[in-house]
Formats: sequence, structure tokens, C-alpha cells
Amino acid sequence: MNILLTGGAGYIGSHTCVALVNAGLTPIILDNFSNSHPAVLERLQRITGQAVACEKGDVLDTRWVREVLERRQIAAVLHFAGDKAVGESVAQPLKYYRNNIGGAVSLLDAMQAGSCRTLVFSSSATVYGDPASVPITEDFPRLHTNPYGHTKLVIEDILTALQASDASWHLGVLRYFNPVGAHSSGLIGENPSGIPNNLMPFVTQVAIGKRPFLNVYGSDYPTTDGTGVRDYIHVQDLAEGHVAALKALLEKKKSFTVNLGTGQGHSVLDVVKAFEAASGRPVPFQVVPRRPGDVAQCYADPVLAQRVLGWRAVRSLADMCQDAWRWQSGNPDGYK
Repeated sequence: MNILLTGGAGYIGSHTCVALVNAGLTPIILDNFSNSHPAVLERLQRITGQAVACEKGDVLDTRWVREVLERRQIAAVLHFAGDKAVGESVAQPLKYYRNNIGGAVSLLDAMQAGSCRTLVFSSSATVYGDPASVPITEDFPRLHTNPYGHTKLVIEDILTALQASDASWHLGVLRYFNPVGAHSSGLIGENPSGIPNNLMPFVTQVAIGKRPFLNVYGSDYPTTDGTGVRDYIHVQDLAEGHVAALKALLEKKKSFTVNLGTGQGHSVLDVVKAFEAASGRPVPFQVVPRRPGDVAQCYADPVLAQRVLGWRAVRSLADMCQDAWRWQSGNPDGYK
């Protein structure tokens, strides 16, 4: 069965390719490589023992996407493609609305013109804004605090409207919490361009000596050690969650929205300590003022994903740190 992954050469998409192959499915990557590297394809072949097909192009090209869907006889789509840096979305909102919302509409137009009606959408816990309490369940109010989060929320609404208009669509919305780590082989991992936007790649770059120290944004939150608490999920658990979501859609023919997280929060300093233990390297840090928009705690209630998908995260924070270090130490310059 052929499964199309838009943005499939990226961080989460590449790990999901491996999970699909392990499940006996055939991934087809669609990527314009604006935020990924072609070397991923060779790495995927080394991990899976088989070449992974790739279509190079842009999801905004509706006619071309429709042609790919037909020529490749695609049974379902996993939609990862899009821009994802919160800070950049504030500075360049039109880029995010054009690429994220426009790309989703283009893909859905292409799918609607053909026979493929099964889609798993890569959403985000950012749609919860600043939650009033934790853990977060799927029925919490949705808010947005930046254009990136707004695009995820709007796409979710588009999918809801599409489902209401045509019951032949089968749609899975996965609200990620904080993906970290790398494939246990050390061959693929997170490869940010420029200054990392997320905690783990910044920690790994400090540990390997690419950056002098980590900035810890705020130490006066109402948490156990004063630093922000997040739900970190191993990227391989997340990838396996996509396979579970795809199988649920194909077998049950029923749409759903679920959180993908561990249900456990870890503070910034928890991550620093765990990474120092995993790498044997110090991670110096300095405390700086809070960033506007940051929340004290954000972690999932994962019960619905267990019930609907038969899936739960199984890898620990130690696993996440060990695999992130294996990737960073073995690939100090990423895929270059």
C-alpha cells in the first residue's frame, strides 16, 4: 500500500518513513527540500534496506500533486509539509499563512479531485494556547498565541468542515506535544538550520561545543524547579503513533482528533540533567528573562490516543537524550 508523506524528508516525516516500512507499508516522500536535506534519502535506505521513493516538488502545486497521487496510486496521505518556527511566524506571518494553510488547501483540492480521501494531519499542542490546567485533554478550548499556531487551528477547522460536507473523507488530526530525540541508529535526527528553535537541539549543540551555553528562559514559574515544564515525546514513538493513526483510519473508517504525548511533564532543568547523564558532557546554562507567550506547564492527557489508536509512548527521557546525543555526536554538522 502506497502512502504519501508531504514533507517526508523532514525530521518527523523521515522517522515516520521508517515506521511505515517496518509496518509493511510503502512510503512515498513528497518534498521541496526547503527545510530538509536530500541526504536523508540515502540514510533511509541504509536504515530500511530499501530505496525510498521521492517526488521533488511543492505541495502548493495542486495539479502536480494530483498527478503524483494518481501515478503513485496513493491510498492515504500523511501531511507534514509546512513551516514551523514560532518566532519566524511572528516576523513573517504571510509566509506561514501562504505555505501552511495554502499548502493544506492545495493538497486537499488534489485529493478531492481523485479517489484518495484518507489523511493524517500533523497538528500541534500549540492549538491549546496557554491552558488553564494540565494535563490537557482534546476537549480543552483552542486558542492561538502566534501565526504558526493559528495556521494549525485553521487547518483543523478546514478538515472539520470538509468532513461535514462529505462523509467519504477519513481524517486523523494528531496534536503533537514536544518531539525530541533521533532514530536509534544515529543516522537520522533533528537538523535545524541556524539557531535551533527547540530545547533539545540547542542542548545537544552546547554539549558538543557548537554553542557556549544554553539560555534558560525564566526560573520563576510555579513548577518544581521554576523552569518551564513540557511533554517531551521520542520522535520514534511519534512516528509509530502516525502508523497507528493510519491503520485506525483505514480499518475503522472513522475520523478522530487525538493528543500524541507521554502524559508526563519534564522541566528544562530535568532535560539538562538527563542529557548530561546520557552524554557525559556538561551543559552550561544561564537564566535569562521569560519569553513573551511562554507558558509554565504543558503536557498531554494521552488516554484518548490509547483508546482510539491502541498506541502509547514507551520511550523514556533517558532514551530521548541518548538517541539525540548519538545523532549529534555522529553528525556534528547534520546532513552536510
